[in-house]
Amino acid sequence: MTAYRLKGVAKSVGGKEVLSSVDFEAREGEVTALVGPSGSGKSTLLRILNRLIDPDRGIAEYRGEDLRLWDPLELRREAVLVPQEAVMFPGSVAENVGYAARLHGRAGMDSAAALQAAGLPPSFLDRDAERLSGGERKRVSLARALALAPRTLLLDEPTAGVDPRSAISIEASVMRMRDGGGTVVWVTHDVEQALRVADRIANLKAGRAGPSQPRKDFRWGEAF
Repeated sequence: MTAYRLKGVAKSVGGKEVLSSVDFEAREGEVTALVGPSGSGKSTLLRILNRLIDPDRGIAEYRGEDLRLWDPLELRREAVLVPQEAVMFPGSVAENVGYAARLHGRAGMDSAAALQAAGLPPSFLDRDAERLSGGERKRVSLARALALAPRTLLLDEPTAGVDPRSAISIEASVMRMRDGGGTVVWVTHDVEQALRVADRIANLKAGRAGPSQPRKDFRWGEAF
């Protein structure tokens, strides 16, 4: 089944057309990587998938229904966006991990299990979230999303700026979710990473994207 389907999607931000013609598909139970250089519109596309913004024109559907018909809060409980900037709130790691579930009034994964799923031991729960390293913050941000037990994860450069060990841990965490039947849209400028983690890859250049294709059919030269 198709999780997301976009056809001819365009979006302008601040008077500038960021997306001009995007065809995109992400299938349920798969990792779909969206690759492209900085400034190509990848983060804008993720914001459309999460209904933080709506397209100016084109078709955008989630699970067969127009995205604009979804209640934004209901959608964001099911399709959770993990932004590139891992913002920590004042307080402990436990309070940060459980924040989204409390906000949405949803009983998802408990904080210790979510933290372990993101590659950190339960001993981190009592730590001051604002004193964590960059890689630790990224994993706590991922744990916060996993605590909602989402159907779909939307990841914006989840390993950018972290050390290789943290990157491997984050990749493994996301693969476990996919193996459990979850759907992932993974934005990255790293083609090698896309070839490691994705079932399908879509290329976004200068606001344009064609349909995603199986990883084995993707060609390096198409990326940039």
